[in-house]
Amino acid sequence: MSDATALRYGTTEGRWVIVAAVLGSGVVFLDGTVVNVALPAISRDLGASVRGLQWMLDGYLVTLSSLLLLGGSAGDRYGRRRVFVAGLGGFVAASVLCGLAPGVGFLIAARALQGVAGALLVPASLSIISSGFAPSDRGAAIGAWSGLAAVAGAVGPLLGGWLVDAGSWRLIFFLNVPLAAAAAAIAVRHVPETRDDDAGPLDGPGAALVSLGTALVAYALIEHGQGSGSVVAGLAGVAALAGFVAVERRSDHPMLPLSLFGSRQFTGANLTTFAVYGAMSAAMFIVTLRLQVTLGYSALEAGASFLPFTGLMLTLSARFGALAQRIGPRIPMTVGPLTSAGGLLLFSRIGPGDHFATVVFPAVVLFGLGMTLTVAPLTSAVLAAVDSRRAGVASGVNNAAARLAGLLGIAVIPAVSGVGSGAGVAGSLDHGYAAALRISAAVCATGGAIAWLFVRTAAPVRPITHPSPVHACHDSSVASGR
Repeated sequence: MSDATALRYGTTEGRWVIVAAVLGSGVVFLDGTVVNVALPAISRDLGASVRGLQWMLDGYLVTLSSLLLLGGSAGDRYGRRRVFVAGLGGFVAASVLCGLAPGVGFLIAARALQGVAGALLVPASLSIISSGFAPSDRGAAIGAWSGLAAVAGAVGPLLGGWLVDAGSWRLIFFLNVPLAAAAAAIAVRHVPETRDDDAGPLDGPGAALVSLGTALVAYALIEHGQGSGSVVAGLAGVAALAGFVAVERRSDHPMLPLSLFGSRQFTGANLTTFAVYGAMSAAMFIVTLRLQVTLGYSALEAGASFLPFTGLMLTLSARFGALAQRIGPRIPMTVGPLTSAGGLLLFSRIGPGDHFATVVFPAVVLFGLGMTLTVAPLTSAVLAAVDSRRAGVASGVNNAAARLAGLLGIAVIPAVSGVGSGAGVAGSLDHGYAAALRISAAVCATGGAIAWLFVRTAAPVRPITHPSPVHACHDSSVASGR
C-alpha cells in the first residue's frame, strides 16, 4: 500500500480496521484465558482425567506453536485480509465443535483445529495494521491494538469464570461465534487487502515435519508410562524434528531461518523465553486446578485471583521497558525470572484451608512482578540481536518459542512431579502439586541464569514501531496470565 492510500490513525477508516483486528485477535486471547478456569467443570462433565485436561491445552498449542510462522507467511503471500477472514471462519467452526463436544477426545481434536485457525488469525490481525497504516501513524495504531488486546485477555478469566458458574463451560466456546462473525463482517467491508509481492513460497515440508514432530513428542511426554507406544512416538517425534532442521538448513525460503541462532544473544533470549514461559504455563495449569479443586474456589473466584498479576503487567510494563532501554536487558532479564521463581515457590505452599490474602495473594504479586520485569526487556533483547530487516521473523520465532514452551511445560512438569498419578483430579493434585511448583520455580530461575550468561549488559534497544505480525500477541498472553 502506497503512502498516498495508507490509512491514518483517528479516521473512520482507521478505526474500523483497528476494531476488526482487535475483535479477531481478541477471540484467540479470550479463548486462551477462559479455558484454564473451565478445566474443573470440563473434567466433571466429561469425566476427563488430568491427562485429558493436559491434552485440551496442548492439543491447541501443538498446532498454534508449530504453524504460527507459516500463518504469517501465508498472509504475506496470499493477502492478509483473506487469511484473516479464513482464520476467523475456521476459528468459529472449531469453537462450535468445542462447544458441542460429546467427549474428551472430540474436544481435544476440536481444540487442535482452533490452533490451526489461530495460527492464521493472530499473525494476520497485526500485519493488517502494520502494513495498512501510514508510517507516521503506525505506532499509535499498534499501541491501540496491543492495549485493547491486553484488555481482552485480562477480562477472559473473569468472563470465563462467570459463564462457567452461571451457565456451562460450553458457553466459553460459543462466545467466540458473535465476536468472530462481527470481525469478519467488518474486515470484508472496511479492511483493505495487502500482500507482499516479494514473498517466497510457503514452507510446506517444514510445517508438516515440525507439526508432526511436536505432536508426537507431546504425546510421548503426556502418555509416558502407558505402554511402548509412547516410546515409539517419542522416537518418531525426535526423528521428525531432526528432519525439520535438515529441511530448514537446505531451504531457500525456510519458515525458521537457522542463521538467526548464530547470534549468542538471540539464542540466549529465546532459551530464557523457553524456560520462563514453560514454567509459567505449567504453573498456571496446576495452580488454577488447585484453587478450584482443593480450596473450593468457584470458576469466577479462580479467575479473579489473578487480577493482581494482570494489573501489574498493564501498569508497570512500560516503566520496566523504559528501564531496560536505559540499562540494557541483561539485569532485568536475570532478576525478573528469579523473582518469578520466588512467587512459584510461594504457590507451592497452597494447601487445604489456606486463605487468599495470606497465601495466594503474595504469590500472585511476586510472580507478577517478576514477569513484568522480564517481558519487555526480553522482547528488546530479541530485536536488538538481529538486523532491523529481520525483526519480524525474529519476534515471530520468539513468539513460537513461547507457545512451544507452554506446550512442553504442561506436558513435562506435571509428569515429572507425579501430578496425574493419584486417584481422580483431586488425588492427582495432592500427589505432586508442591513438587510441580518447585520444579517450575527451578526452571524459571534457570531462565534468569541463561540471561545472565548470554545477554549483553548494554544492548541497543530500538523503538518498536513496526513489530512483526505475531509480536504483540506474545506480550498480551502474558498480561492475561495465559
